[in-house]
Amino acid sequence: MKEQIQPSTVRVFIALAPPDDAKEELARALGPAYDAYPRMRWNRIEDWHITLAFLGELPVGAVALLRPPLADLAAARRPVHLSMRGGGHFDERVLWSGIEGDLEDLHLLATDVRRVVRECGVEFEERPLRPHLTLARSRRDDPTSVTEAAAGLAGFTGRRWEARRLHLVGSNTGRGPGPIHYRDIEAWRFGGGS
Repeated sequence: MKEQIQPSTVRVFIALAPPDDAKEELARALGPAYDAYPRMRWNRIEDWHITLAFLGELPVGAVALLRPPLADLAAARRPVHLSMRGGGHFDERVLWSGIEGDLEDLHLLATDVRRVVRECGVEFEERPLRPHLTLARSRRDDPTSVTEAAAGLAGFTGRRWEARRLHLVGSNTGRGPGPIHYRDIEAWRFGGGS
């Protein structure tokens, strides 16, 4: 039997995830777009998330260093109340749904997450937080599907929900053909949650 070699690095980000019922509500609103634009590369519903800090490719050892302080941070924070609303696009290529709710708390959480990461000695590119869920990407030869799908989501207003866990997520980007898949490396429940 051939021994599987484990990678020495992993592509990592820290995120929040909507609960399944909120994601299903948005997926129902996307039904017409799924039918109208089957060639778009749709993200799997289980992979929808709000990125708080994108860390990029990290040594596996650095990921282990992040676990205790992120667990402590989550335990000290209350859940964040959010909802999904409308749609938009980045560069006419990436379809997203917007995030509303306790955005001040969301920004404070992202600031604290990024501080903890830096205190662990992990360097990453600081990008402004633009809360959204990435839903799909268009193919290079398709200049209109994303903008049309975004227009179709303009009237969507999802129910309010509670982000109950902080997720440390790894992805398989650059690890072979096929769609990107995400997996929780670990997730921590926020303190004071219901």
